[in-house]
Amino acid sequence: MKLEVLGCAGGIGGHQRFTTCLWLDSDILLDAGTGITNLDIERLVGIDHIFITHAHLDHVAGLALLVDAVRGKRAGPVTVHASEDVVNGLKKHLFNWVLWPDFSTIPSPDDPVLQWAPFKPGATIEIKGRQITSYPVNHTRGSVAYHAHNGTAGVLFSGDMSSTPALWKALAGDRRLCKVIVDCSFPNAECELAEKSMHFCPQSLIADIHAMSHSIEFLIYHLKPGQEDQIMEELRVAGVDRPFTALKTGDVFVF
Repeated sequence: MKLEVLGCAGGIGGHQRFTTCLWLDSDILLDAGTGITNLDIERLVGIDHIFITHAHLDHVAGLALLVDAVRGKRAGPVTVHASEDVVNGLKKHLFNWVLWPDFSTIPSPDDPVLQWAPFKPGATIEIKGRQITSYPVNHTRGSVAYHAHNGTAGVLFSGDMSSTPALWKALAGDRRLCKVIVDCSFPNAECELAEKSMHFCPQSLIADIHAMSHSIEFLIYHLKPGQEDQIMEELRVAGVDRPFTALKTGDVFVF
């Protein structure tokens, strides 16, 4: 199982230029931000499943563009997996014929480009030997993290989140968990803004993951532009012997 980072930025103009999109093997995306533009049309056509963590624009802008790009070029619809709340939000606020056409009815309701697959958080979906389990996290309504693995090893992708002790409790003893891609958006000086917007800053992230094994590598994403170096330095100083690494577009991990 191979995971490639197409985008991981917490905004535009910073060290990383593309927003969140992770490419699993050749047929699955985890979120669909502007990082999706790193794929050419042949690779876009090969995307069969997209797992969305939440409905914020920096995580779904590429979803709207993808279904338009692959229309008429593939057999069968692209399946979009997300919690029921997130699916309802995307249908109401994005694919509503105002911001974007409803591609679940294009070219026809019987032969759409996009099909929705809503789930209740906690569900596990298996696709060709890979299992993807959703976990509720504290961010916007219906937000989830995804644990993707091949039965032996894998990664947790938090999506955007703030303190969620139940997530770490559920995964603390899971030997299949090798790496965690986790949000840390703001420096400690902006801890109040981080709390209000339901993101982590270094001090809140370190406190939340204290029970997790130090052998797990934590890959930091969604760093706010212009504050990347400060956030990573605060993590390294306070994290002592816990490995923290800033995620980068183009990173590839094999499990």
